[in-house]
Amino acid sequence: MNATFGIVIAFIVLFSLNPSLISNLSFTVGPEVHTFKTMLISIVLEALPFLLLGVFVSSFMHVFIPEAWFRKMIPRNPYLGVLVACLLGIVFPICECGLIPIVRRLVSKGMPLYAGVVFILVGPIVNPIVFSATFNAFRTKPEMVYARMGLAIAVGAVIGLIIYYFVKINPIRISRESINNASTHTHSHSCSRFVEMLEHAGGEFFDMGKFLIFGSLITAAIQAFVPRSDLVNIGQGEFGSHFFMMGFAFILSLCSTSDAFVASSFASTFSAGSLLTFLVFGPMLDFKSTLMLLSLFKIKFVLFLAGLIAITVFIGAWMLGNHYLN
Repeated sequence: MNATFGIVIAFIVLFSLNPSLISNLSFTVGPEVHTFKTMLISIVLEALPFLLLGVFVSSFMHVFIPEAWFRKMIPRNPYLGVLVACLLGIVFPICECGLIPIVRRLVSKGMPLYAGVVFILVGPIVNPIVFSATFNAFRTKPEMVYARMGLAIAVGAVIGLIIYYFVKINPIRISRESINNASTHTHSHSCSRFVEMLEHAGGEFFDMGKFLIFGSLITAAIQAFVPRSDLVNIGQGEFGSHFFMMGFAFILSLCSTSDAFVASSFASTFSAGSLLTFLVFGPMLDFKSTLMLLSLFKIKFVLFLAGLIAITVFIGAWMLGNHYLN
């Protein structure tokens, strides 16, 4: 799978350096194929630098920052704890795939459950790299950047307080094997930390890159082959556009450092509110993160959390889309 990802990246770079390569082939292609090629290359090339930066920063934080720092930064007061957990991603910009295993260990070592959940949900969105990527993707609509950050914090705060008040039984699922594996990883000194960081970054890049390629392929295909009138009908629906974008974000499972470029490609056909739904819902809940959450929490709690995310993101994005973004 990694080899396939490398081959796809190589072809994209090759075609971007020589755009006439396809047109020089013996067979003829329609305008849809040219649109597909252009969309695919532009999305991937715009997103790749932020994806690379994100995985290196995330890997650096993962390897060099002690977990005790995270626990010490959470105040005992639940309201302050939720607020700090919402903003923790600014200081520790770790992507969602690296964040969930860290929170597993932090909660098992004393971090409040509500703070850990808020960190998982908001951390991948509210960090400088994602802010920069979103700003670059929506240069002509900077309000989307602030709406994304604000809604993520609001959703995280609401869900954190609901968990604090209503979840009294610890739902975390920690096996002895996972604890041993986590401990082994944290305290391993078999190689230098720098080499460990590079290995971690390489694994993260190929893992996230596969989802970026998959998402870019699907997005480019929709933009090129689905009639524009059909996209407009879906994208301008008051409620259907939000539900479509939730499902789209869940399936694509894009990294938060690259999803803004996919969302911006739909700016001419989908409402701003539905794009905001995509930008906030995806990093909080997608296919790959759901599997990771199921390894961390019991099934009932994951379903409860997924329902909270869907409801709060939909309500927040719908309200902002109707009263602020449009």
